[in-house]
Amino acid sequence: MNARDVKHLPGRPKTDTLDAVWLAKVAERQMLRPSFVPPRPVRQLRDVTRYRTDLVAARTAEKQRVEKLLEDAQIKLSVVASDIFGVSGRAMLAALIAGERDPKRLAQLARARMRAKLSLLEEAFTGFFSDHHGFLLTRMLDRIDALSADIAALDARIEALIGPFAQTVDRLDETPGIGQTAAHLLIAEIGVDMTRFPTAGHLVSWAKFAPGVKESAGKRKGTATTGHGNPYLARVLGEAAVAAGRTDTSLESATGVSPADAAPTRRSSRSAGPSWSSSGTC
Repeated sequence: MNARDVKHLPGRPKTDTLDAVWLAKVAERQMLRPSFVPPRPVRQLRDVTRYRTDLVAARTAEKQRVEKLLEDAQIKLSVVASDIFGVSGRAMLAALIAGERDPKRLAQLARARMRAKLSLLEEAFTGFFSDHHGFLLTRMLDRIDALSADIAALDARIEALIGPFAQTVDRLDETPGIGQTAAHLLIAEIGVDMTRFPTAGHLVSWAKFAPGVKESAGKRKGTATTGHGNPYLARVLGEAAVAAGRTDTSLESATGVSPADAAPTRRSSRSAGPSWSSSGTC
């Protein structure tokens, strides 16, 4: 059940016993709406995709720490290389850890298109990289490699769990901005049974793309987002919109709900249909 639906009335004594009595009363009087609980295969897929999302975020944070560490040593590798964790970048970082400090020798480790930037690489490696930086860099790279291995294992697990939804994945993959990974996330969060959502507006509100509405003393104020909903779903849809170069207008065409119509969506979604947990889970 949605915790917001069963919240005890204010101004009354609150104990665990009274809470239990209150829950029993609202359940007996059929005042509770069931939350959206997807089938077991979808729940298992969701567990894996969410864990993968969290590990990707942790790996990204670790990569940012590496870049900050290099900046502390006055190594400007990220200015020259678009991906310092590619083949050339990792070879250079390994050389730094091994004790190589000559900018020319480090630049010569560049491969493929990076060799066109040898002079820039020499300037980028003119810094003050010490053994202290090398020690920290070793720990960070080991952590990144471990996370990458875990993510690869999760990808294999997702491929095994997504089998029954292969046709849905292929259909979602045809949508601009949505690839295989995003399709897996969407199925894990929404499922394949759209009848759980009374209207498109309910799904948009749950995805945190519908403006909230606050009214007090006759004054109505809109907010950018509802503040409640599914953060994983909101993230994947936001990334898909950016990847496709969409605007609010194109998002409207995809969801069928305009920003103006979406404003009262949250209120209407509270009056009908399944309830969505404020913690962002179904």
